[in-house]
Amino acid sequence: MSGVVCKLVLMRFRVYPTARQSESLFEHCAQARFVWNLAVDQQSNWKVTRSKAPGSNDRFKQLTEARAAFDWLRSGSNVVQQQALRDFDQGMRNFFNRTHGKPTFRSRGRHEGFRIVAVKPEHVRQLSRKWSAIRIPKIGWIRFRRTRALPDGLKSYRVTCDRAGRWHIAFAHKPEPIPEPGNGDVVGVDRGVVHAAVTSDGTMYDLDTSRLEASIRRAQRSLSRCRKRSNRRAKARARLGRLKARQVDVRKDFVEKTTTDIATRFDLVRLEHLQVKNMTATAEGTQKEPGKMVAAKAGLNRAILDRSWGLFANRLEDKASGRVEFVPAAYTSQRCSQCGDVSAKNRKSQAVYACRSCTYVGNADVNAAINIAAGLAVTARGDLGAARSTKREPQPSRLAA
Repeated sequence: MSGVVCKLVLMRFRVYPTARQSESLFEHCAQARFVWNLAVDQQSNWKVTRSKAPGSNDRFKQLTEARAAFDWLRSGSNVVQQQALRDFDQGMRNFFNRTHGKPTFRSRGRHEGFRIVAVKPEHVRQLSRKWSAIRIPKIGWIRFRRTRALPDGLKSYRVTCDRAGRWHIAFAHKPEPIPEPGNGDVVGVDRGVVHAAVTSDGTMYDLDTSRLEASIRRAQRSLSRCRKRSNRRAKARARLGRLKARQVDVRKDFVEKTTTDIATRFDLVRLEHLQVKNMTATAEGTQKEPGKMVAAKAGLNRAILDRSWGLFANRLEDKASGRVEFVPAAYTSQRCSQCGDVSAKNRKSQAVYACRSCTYVGNADVNAAINIAAGLAVTARGDLGAARSTKREPQPSRLAA
């Protein structure tokens, strides 16, 4: 069983600023993005053959000089701009530790946000049962919807604006895991495309976004027909942004409800160890060696990403902390859960599994989930990988020894 890890997660609330406050928030976002992009540009110009790259103190000194030279930066919050540099330094440390990618440039409309640290208890106050307010530097008090109790010991928060134009505030905190039911039940979860998740007890969790995807395609076609830098294009782009934001909300809502249900019902949860990033890589290939069935692979990639396999596993680990195990994914869909026979011919279709050895017939996803629940790591030779396979030919060198 995986160890218990206390990981910070974000508790997000909807912010409702006035028109004037919204303009000030966008100014904070622009200034934080400007400082971040300057740091990225400065780091990209540094070469190994040159002297040491500027450090944190050097960047802070340069920021002080820039604020003295430019009124636009000086009119903004020093806290917001300095925190953007600290976030960049953390991003570079993560890059050198090989845990994250290298920090890249941020663009307007896609990266609208800033972070505030050193939050004190008096910076947040409750207005009523449903509303609270937070004090943001250079702006003042801004209301946000209090949909649940705030976590204790708030130290930082991040304000963002999504593609639909909605403002949110997110507080980082360590969540309390869902207590185990204590029934001793073990479940295997098979993540798929037709059914987003299937458990070994036969429960199927479906996520149908076909109508929303059709609306997104129509909005994309409408946007492509608009003239650039026109008012009509701006409206079409805003409509597409609202649909995209709704798509993200639907995915997150599905993941949260499904993982909560599974973490509440079972003591131990087993998942396939899937490399989602590698599974959704493009099949285009190169100019000398072009890929095959590129369009079909692209459609499969979109379906996998739409089901949020990675987010599903992460949230399940957060909620069922210490109660999630990952098993090898090899041949779980080809192995018979009744007799153990492994054959690609056993799976007659996407939904039907019919074993040729014991005549077992059942749902293919449920059969795979049962194998996952058993934690069986099947090798290419069909055995369980616990000892040397009896199907392997003896090696003369070992017999001679």
